[in-house]
Amino acid sequence: MGDEVSPRRLVAVFASPVAEALLRFGSELGFQTVLVEPDPTRLGGTPRPHGDTFVGDLAAAELDEHTDVVLTDHHRNEIGAVLEETLERPTRWIGIVGNPRHEGPHVAALRELGVADEQIARVRRPIGLNIGSRTGPEIAVAILAGLIADRNDRPGGFEF
Repeated sequence: MGDEVSPRRLVAVFASPVAEALLRFGSELGFQTVLVEPDPTRLGGTPRPHGDTFVGDLAAAELDEHTDVVLTDHHRNEIGAVLEETLERPTRWIGIVGNPRHEGPHVAALRELGVADEQIARVRRPIGLNIGSRTGPEIAVAILAGLIADRNDRPGGFEF
């Protein structure tokens, strides 16, 4: 079957249109996908048919060195605590969605929790390829394209 792909895991934190698309497309692209939603009222009923796992906290997501973590909503009050816990784990990659023209609210939230600047710098923002994405599925495609490029040790974009 050719080159084997490492057992990459994609953990989408917070139920959102971006998370929904990340789970749907990510599983098709060879990622083991997990949704972490700390607020059970936001899951909206029964789990959707795509995505390998739906859990309520990061401990249940079993983050490891093969895990890419994407916070899909930068407006949630939990971002500081969730990122602080994520930074304590041996994750491979951590990112949060948001407008690249403004400092993300995660920076102040992490500083308030006493997280060191070198740890805060591990959180990538913006994330994904710059393709002008606007909708949840478009943002997910941009993120996944960037993760695939990274998985394949490529820069992304149109440089070959």
